[in-house]
Amino acid sequence: MSTIDTSVSKGVAVSACGAMAVFYVAVLYAPTGLLRMSAPVSREQFFLRRFVCAAVSTAVSVAATFYLLRLGELEGLSAMLRVFGLRSDNLWQAVVIPVSLTSLVYMGSFVCKLQAHSNNDRFEWISCLKELPEGIARCAGNVMSWRNYIVAPITEEVVFRACMIPLLLCAGFRTSTIIFLCPMFFSLAHLNHFIELYCQGGHSFSRALFVVGFQLGYTVVFGWYAAFLFIRTGTLVAPILAHIFCNYMGLPTFHAHHFRGLEIVAFFAGGVGFFMLLFPATRPNLYNHRITECNCWQAYCILDQ
Repeated sequence: MSTIDTSVSKGVAVSACGAMAVFYVAVLYAPTGLLRMSAPVSREQFFLRRFVCAAVSTAVSVAATFYLLRLGELEGLSAMLRVFGLRSDNLWQAVVIPVSLTSLVYMGSFVCKLQAHSNNDRFEWISCLKELPEGIARCAGNVMSWRNYIVAPITEEVVFRACMIPLLLCAGFRTSTIIFLCPMFFSLAHLNHFIELYCQGGHSFSRALFVVGFQLGYTVVFGWYAAFLFIRTGTLVAPILAHIFCNYMGLPTFHAHHFRGLEIVAFFAGGVGFFMLLFPATRPNLYNHRITECNCWQAYCILDQ
């Protein structure tokens, strides 16, 4: 990989990240607000429009990052793609290890579900397996499934991780600062939910504020984790799959009347295991062959610099 000057000022990097976050939300309202299109007549049409808008926003963010970092001066397409964490090397590690690490947070939920099905006989398990293809087909035809497991994880991780983190790294921010700063932009993209709940959904101000505040809380926490994964592994696959997995599982919940004995042990053991393995499971040398040849946007060779 060639070494070129891709530095940008901190002001430009932060402004670009803020603009990307605002644009990611604003473009969702372009069909009716800017283009004066008629209101969607169905939920499917509503989300299809949003899918297109999210794709446009993502493309613009990628183009802006490409321009600001002068990636056209790099030698070869693969070198350009690596800036965004798009790599084919060490792919199985990027797929298996981060998802396995993330699953530890849900260990209590897994044990609880296994306990709930412990009295099921063999016929019921076979029936579940037979119904699996039909369930997958239903999921593939469900617009909400596309939103939760395809469009949102991919576009959000490309914009808020693959575009913003290289900009901030090239601006000279410390990697630890970026891990905590980047989710702030990510949370901005969810403020539109307050408008939807309060102005359009008929919720009270306090109710809308509580719901959105709770959403911002867990999106910031996940944003820290996703940024950590991207910087440590240097691959976009890791945060995307973690995002999809968390969307599927939902928030880890702890209800005393559901959790007993083994479930409680599994819940806490999973949490302890997650934090104990967080750094070992994301060691850069697990995901990269030549970590000594990093450019500034690939500062996954050390956590801080």
